[in-house]
Amino acid sequence: MSVAFTKEESSETAAETMLPDRPVSEHPNLVTLSGLKKLQAELDSARAAYEAANSVEDVNERRRQQAAPVRDVRYYAERVRSAELIADPETHEAVGFGSTVTYTRDERPAQTYRIVGEDEADPKTGSISFASPVARALMGKAVGDVVEVGEQDLEIISIA
Repeated sequence: MSVAFTKEESSETAAETMLPDRPVSEHPNLVTLSGLKKLQAELDSARAAYEAANSVEDVNERRRQQAAPVRDVRYYAERVRSAELIADPETHEAVGFGSTVTYTRDERPAQTYRIVGEDEADPKTGSISFASPVARALMGKAVGDVVEVGEQDLEIISIA
């Protein structure tokens, strides 16, 4: 039978359906409870997208639509599996994983961030990764301490 009459994928289609894995950080996969729930929700969403793509009749189009969900399922399944749940700090005497820290930086208005896992960090909504330079500098410090990040000094105003 001629190739023109088969539904075999072309090399271009094959390349489109094999997306590279999402990069995984070399840091431990520390998460808060809300971060673990978010990872599980992302995994569930990726699985649902994969199942939805299964209903596409054209084999090449189905593979194209499954590519991103398959990659995401692999990533989130591994992140859920490797997650190390860290309880919120019991005291607010020193900055730790899960702490919400308010600090000032070089005459700018005070900034407040919660220190969380890498997958749940979103500076726009007030959370930064524990692996970020700012979080690493703040960890273990107390109210009134000043730390240097780059060429700027940060003074801790409060820890919650």
